[in-house]
Amino acid sequence: MKQKNGRLIVLVAAIAVAAVVTGGVIAAQRGPHAGEGGSAAPLAGPTTTPVAETPSSTPSSLPPKPSAGSPVKVALKLSKLTKGRDPQVAYLVGREVRGGAGDKVKIPGTQQIQQVARLGDAVLAVVTKGYGTELLKVGYEAVEHTPDVTTLVTTTDGSQAAYATKRIDTGGGVKGSTVYATTTEGGLDAVKKLALPNRWEVRVIAYQGGKVYFSSFETQNSSTWQLSAWDPAKTTATEVKTITSPTALAGNGEVAAALTVLNDNGTCSAVIEVATGKQFWRTCDYQVKSFTADGRTAIGGPRISDGYADLIAAALDARTGSLLREWSGPSFRQTVAEDDQHLLILADDGPDTKASIIRCTITNGACELATPLAAGELMIGS
Repeated sequence: MKQKNGRLIVLVAAIAVAAVVTGGVIAAQRGPHAGEGGSAAPLAGPTTTPVAETPSSTPSSLPPKPSAGSPVKVALKLSKLTKGRDPQVAYLVGREVRGGAGDKVKIPGTQQIQQVARLGDAVLAVVTKGYGTELLKVGYEAVEHTPDVTTLVTTTDGSQAAYATKRIDTGGGVKGSTVYATTTEGGLDAVKKLALPNRWEVRVIAYQGGKVYFSSFETQNSSTWQLSAWDPAKTTATEVKTITSPTALAGNGEVAAALTVLNDNGTCSAVIEVATGKQFWRTCDYQVKSFTADGRTAIGGPRISDGYADLIAAALDARTGSLLREWSGPSFRQTVAEDDQHLLILADDGPDTKASIIRCTITNGACELATPLAAGELMIGS
């Protein structure tokens, strides 16, 4: 059987470990101020059957309006940025989870941490274990372990989580997965399971509207992947037949991003209405990776995502595909929506250099340091 091409293998690996975050906390009214000449200025002061339930309309509200005269393409220099507010979502410094609604929590052990999130009063962390991974749920009194978990998402309010497994042996990935979803029934917390014994490369994308959305391959050598929706109150998932090769789902549940072209020369992305399959727009300049929670802004990276990190981060109008803002200069290892007006970007100047989580404002392009520029482990949570 035909093997996947090199670009697909790299892309699937990148998607599998990326924290796809489509929501955050309520936008702060004060953000970084815009500079001149295309450079970001520092902050001046504190500051299976088709799904039919999905709404059938394009995002109805306008994206953040760009400030008059502010440059669309912004060149950044990390050393020139000043410190602003700390990230208002969960993030990792060393082995300590900070930010969001909760106390600082240290992840036990010495394993490499791949992903973190807050779930109520607990912290979730995907860590390496042997050839594979496991999920740690770190509470006040105990640490719970779930083997083989590779991807993790939470609801916007952090009250529920979904995660999926992928077993790995010395030869690579193994067929089969289990998708988990936390729920609350009668005031009691519960964890539901969905067994997927015949699927490959299962990855949770979103948990919204009471449903867990995940992608998976039908066979090991498939060139496209499918989107499915699972209501944790049920024992089966439903395939969303209008979407093929999804990369993100908007927080408002109306639109998805999907790869329409994938080859060794690059990719093309499209933003598509989930209910009908109608394609709103397409770009071969950027790869759409996530959305802001309101669904107004699509967050993109370069059309080719090989190597250590992305060299650009972009915000696009989710209705039209128009470029609102593009940042460049450092290496961008993660780009996440903090709220509907701001992006958090994990940035450095290359391997073995100091890193920072920076905050960039979509409306004017200005950026600030959300964490100090420093060496050591740093990560934006889900």
